Amino acid sequence: MAPPPESVISALGFGKAADRAYHQVLPQSGRELVSVAQSVLLTPEELLRDLAPLVEMGIVTCEESRIFVLGPGEAVARLVTLGAESAASAHERLDAVARALPYLTATTVRPADGEVEDVHPVDGEISSGGNPVQLLASLISNSKGDLLWLRPDQFRKPREDAMAQIVGEQIAKGRRSRAIYPVRALTEAPQTLALRASVGEEIRLMPQLPTRMIVIGTTHVVLPEPLGQYDEPRSLVRQRGWVQAMTLWFESMWDKASPLSASASGRGAGDLRTFLLQQLASGAQDEQIARRLGVSLRTVRRRVADLMTDLGADSRFQAGVEAAKRGWI
Repeated sequence: MAPPPESVISALGFGKAADRAYHQVLPQSGRELVSVAQSVLLTPEELLRDLAPLVEMGIVTCEESRIFVLGPGEAVARLVTLGAESAASAHERLDAVARALPYLTATTVRPADGEVEDVHPVDGEISSGGNPVQLLASLISNSKGDLLWLRPDQFRKPREDAMAQIVGEQIAKGRRSRAIYPVRALTEAPQTLALRASVGEEIRLMPQLPTRMIVIGTTHVVLPEPLGQYDEPRSLVRQRGWVQAMTLWFESMWDKASPLSASASGRGAGDLRTFLLQQLASGAQDEQIARRLGVSLRTVRRRVADLMTDLGADSRFQAGVEAAKRGWI
């Protein structure tokens, strides 16, 4: 039988080394890492090794050469939050598995003789290989109507310059191009956003996107097969009902997405500020915001602190009230 825990940290399941190191550094939270290590007769590397399990859980953090430690109550709250997020994630995965189970047999299920008449193949194909840019250029140039894009990750050179030119040429002919990007594009690819906006594309942002997609007018939709973020294999579908369904899906996402401000700088600062305020107002934790932006937790905390300073607010609630007064959200 295991001995009873001797402290909050050991009760939370951490080992003796982490427990000992925690209580040694807790009174010195906020001091330089080097100084704290010297006070406990360890090198910084040895101290961080002992604290590694606590660092992984966010109970101990190192920022700009200083070490910060959550108190026992905060540590428990932190693990409760992580546990809740983990449980929610596990629940989502189980739901996804449950939804996927019917498809294990779906490929072998066919209507029985006499149940349907006039069976026709779906108008489309699944393909691999070739040059994706040339394929899209050909499809776009031989079509009419709006271009609708979900672009979770397709914003890297040199392909992006070619696609922006193709889009610009179509917009110059009177067509409309609308694209939804993940918010992290503000920090990962501001040049791409600026380039596509400069050729006339309308851009909106969402925290995350589930897949790549382009709807070409009323005639084509191109999707990865299965859905995701890769070039091939790809589904090229001309089936009218499918194109209409994907168009409706895009429009529902477009209505929920946040416009990229025309006045924002090349770095998308105004949109990033709006996104942060929206996330804070929704109660999102810093860790969730960091994942959605694709940046570090430290970066999020710094930007939130800067935002609160700009607003002259002492709390997130006050920041929300002041931002609303100024019309920022």
